Amino acid sequence: MTLSIEEYQEIATITDRFEDHEISPILLGLFGEAGSVMSAVKKLKRERIAFIGFENSVVDELGDAFWYFTALVRRLDVSLEQLLAKVLAEGPNSRGFQPTDDPTRPFASVRETNVDSCDMTEALLCLGKATTSLFSASESDSKIGEKELIVFLEAYFQVIASAEISFNRVLSANAEKISDRFVLPKPDELPDFDKSFPEVEQLPRQFEIEMMERENGKVYLRWNGVFIGDPLTDNIREEDGFRYHDVIHFAHAAILHWSPTMRALLKQKRKSKADFDEGEDSGRGSVVEEGLAAWVFSKAKDLDYFEGHDKISIDILNGIKDFVRGYEVEACPASLWEKALLDGYAVFRKMRENRGGVIVGDRKTRTIEYRPIED
Repeated sequence: MTLSIEEYQEIATITDRFEDHEISPILLGLFGEAGSVMSAVKKLKRERIAFIGFENSVVDELGDAFWYFTALVRRLDVSLEQLLAKVLAEGPNSRGFQPTDDPTRPFASVRETNVDSCDMTEALLCLGKATTSLFSASESDSKIGEKELIVFLEAYFQVIASAEISFNRVLSANAEKISDRFVLPKPDELPDFDKSFPEVEQLPRQFEIEMMERENGKVYLRWNGVFIGDPLTDNIREEDGFRYHDVIHFAHAAILHWSPTMRALLKQKRKSKADFDEGEDSGRGSVVEEGLAAWVFSKAKDLDYFEGHDKISIDILNGIKDFVRGYEVEACPASLWEKALLDGYAVFRKMRENRGGVIVGDRKTRTIEYRPIED
């Protein structure tokens, strides 16, 4: 994928959650990412063979840094295209970067061949100094001007050159990353993992499942009047409500259209295709989901089960991606996982508070809700 600067800016703007007047958090973010770039590039050059996949880390950090720079330029009402034109077409980096044949997509591609560049250590030091200069200018009466922005870009592209990485690769990877994290696709753009299977092998499109805690402290599940699964306790000495964690599996089913655990409970595995039955719905898939649910629960417990939260940390979302790698659900964007967790834990908190209730799930609308048990 080749992105124009205009296309990248559109994506960056959509995913910018900061207030338009906020400059300080943008500068802090840029400073942090610049430090991460310096650390990653240094390790890449020093231990390229030992650290498999480290190049991807460098691309990731460079992309995050450029996102913050784009956000900064937008707030300063400065043309990013004009800055790039001066730096790439006229500056010392011009030989390493070239426009595409399409005049509406300048500076989108970068030659993959090696370019003459300054010493890598010198490039990293220049990036650090340029980032510090942005801070200094923001605190002075003169404020940040075009000069400081150009100096930063020149240092930034020297780092790209020293790392022998394509600028287009940086833009494309970052656009994909931030879209996955912040943009919730339209329903018809989201995966439906069992749509092509017989109805008896599909997770129910709508469901209502009762959760009831009895005097013995155990939680029981009932679906269509029939008890399912085993009664659950917290399985820990200090009570924390884990006995209600099946809510999260049902949130996975309703919002992600995925839950090996729920398939096992309802006996709706996709047995008509052996590779799905074996590779997605059976033992290991269920273990992965149970392990994931327990891991996220341990994080949620320290955050009041996400009460009052409108987002999930990127560290948790990245951890989830690692957990489910190789399974069909890895196709779900981080934004959808975020919705599943926030909505699922909203139901969990009500269930825990009321010692039971009804979970109402709707796969068509990708929603999960709480309803009290009628007397």
